[in-house]
Amino acid sequence: MRVNRILLSAPLIVVALVVQVSVLARLHLPGAVPDLLLLTVLGLAMVYGHVGGALIGFGAGLLADLAPPADHAAGRYALVLCVIGYLAGLIKPENGQIKSATGPMLVVVGAAIGSTLLYAGVGALVGDTAARHVGLTGLLFTAALYDLLLAPFIVPAVMFLARRAENDPLGETGSAGKSSDISSGWLSSGTGLRIGGQRGGLKMKVTKARVARAGRIKGVKRL
Repeated sequence: MRVNRILLSAPLIVVALVVQVSVLARLHLPGAVPDLLLLTVLGLAMVYGHVGGALIGFGAGLLADLAPPADHAAGRYALVLCVIGYLAGLIKPENGQIKSATGPMLVVVGAAIGSTLLYAGVGALVGDTAARHVGLTGLLFTAALYDLLLAPFIVPAVMFLARRAENDPLGETGSAGKSSDISSGWLSSGTGLRIGGQRGGLKMKVTKARVARAGRIKGVKRL
C-alpha cells in the first residue's frame, strides 16, 4: 500500500473505532450496534480497490478484536472485515468516483447483512452461540437499518478524503514535469535537424556573401 493511504486509513479507522466503542455502543439501541468501522472500511475499499480494501479491513478488524471490551476470539472480526473490504473493493469504478448513491447504499445494506451473517457463522464454528440467544433476524434488520442511516454521512466523506489523498499534488507535479521534459526532448529531437539545417544554410549563405564581396573588393583594387 502507498504511504498516503496508510497515513489516511489509520487515523480514520482509529477514530471510527473510538467513536463506535465509546459513543455508539453506549446508546443501548435495540438490536445491533451501528458499525461505524464497517462504513469506514467500505468507503476506503470503494476508492482503493479490492486489495487495499482487504488489507484495510483486516487491520481494522484486528484492531477491533484487540480493543476492549472485546469478548470474542481475536481474528474473528478481522476475517469478517477482510472479506467485506475485498468484496466492496471489487465495485470500485475506474475513476474512483460514483455518480449515483443507489449503488453505495446497496453495498452498505449487503455489507451490514453479510458481515452479521459471517460473524455469526464464524462464531458458530468456534462455539459462540450468542447470536442465537439475541435473535439473528433482529440483528440483521437493525444492523442494516442503523448502517443505512449513518452511511450518507460517513461513506461519502471517507471516499472524498481517500480521493484527495490519491490525487497527490506532488505526484501530479512530478508527472507533469516528466511529461514536459519528455515533450521538450521530443520537440528538440524532432526539430533539431531542421534548426541545424537552417543554421547551416545561413552560415553557408553568409560565407558565400563574404567571398563574393571580397572578390568584388579585390577586383576593384585591381582596376
